[in-house]
Amino acid sequence: MRALLTTAHGDRSVLQLDENFEDPQPAPGEVVVAIAATAVNFHDIFTRRGMPGIQIGLPVIVGSDIAGEVIALGPDVDAKWEGKRVLIDPIFRDGKRFGMIGETCHGGRAERIAVSTAQLIEIPDGVSLDHAASLPLAYGTAWRMMVTRGHIAKDETVLVLGASGGVGVACVQIARLFGANVIACASSDSKAERLKAIGAEHVVNYAERPFREAVHEIIGKPRMTGKGGVDVAVNFTGGDTLLDTQKCTRLGGRILTCGATAGYDVSLDARYWWTFEHDLIGSNGWQVSDLEALLTEIDTGRLEPVIDQRLPLEQSAEAERLLEDREVVGKVLVVP
Repeated sequence: MRALLTTAHGDRSVLQLDENFEDPQPAPGEVVVAIAATAVNFHDIFTRRGMPGIQIGLPVIVGSDIAGEVIALGPDVDAKWEGKRVLIDPIFRDGKRFGMIGETCHGGRAERIAVSTAQLIEIPDGVSLDHAASLPLAYGTAWRMMVTRGHIAKDETVLVLGASGGVGVACVQIARLFGANVIACASSDSKAERLKAIGAEHVVNYAERPFREAVHEIIGKPRMTGKGGVDVAVNFTGGDTLLDTQKCTRLGGRILTCGATAGYDVSLDARYWWTFEHDLIGSNGWQVSDLEALLTEIDTGRLEPVIDQRLPLEQSAEAERLLEDREVVGKVLVVP
């Protein structure tokens, strides 16, 4: 089969297409899935670059968000899975091994993959394979942070930093799904227009002015009276942005995070934390129940994942470039 290999740690030149990679064979309890699409995530790029403290066997086929159709059953597999359209939950949850498909074992940048039936989620008829493949790492993470952990509610005002990426776009859409009002932050006017098109009431171009200044102008500076500030601030950028995020969040507000793309060594002003009684809520990845909830929202027509581009397998390096150069709004899919 055709597969795209990350052959070493380095720049995008280490990505190589193999036209004759060995076909996967299903072990007991496994199926073979014909891959329809796999989403590109920054995790794929981090795997290519090398992550401190994490040993990756190379070469590896990355790609963790995978959707397709079951084409072969291994021993001891229920016949009900034959021909099913499935989303693959990439996390190993059985306690026997750890890590994620596309990282510690081969993933979705290929024509086929063998996976355990424990990781299969049947896709409802009203959900396309492309939309299903967009879900786990971005939408699953956003849903757990915003809904399962953050309890977003109608008429709340939500600030989303880094709103144009996969997780950020998902946060904007999920906030609007629950009837919240969104202030989104992006780095260009073109991204701002696309975020407005998916429901953001206000978009701040942080390349032109500090986001704290803009948020205060839009909703007012937080006061001890309870006036001003956002109800919920979503900050998974980290770096030097957390202090300004605190200064945008109202009395009794919530600050949500699921990562720190700009750096995990952050500055926090404890005075704002206790004086404004902020809840700092962390969220780590997703559970199967979060993915099932998302599939239901898509199936009922309430949610449509944003797909920026759909590229063939051999253009995987270009797909990664688009993310690295911050040229996308939403998800990029690679198709075999």
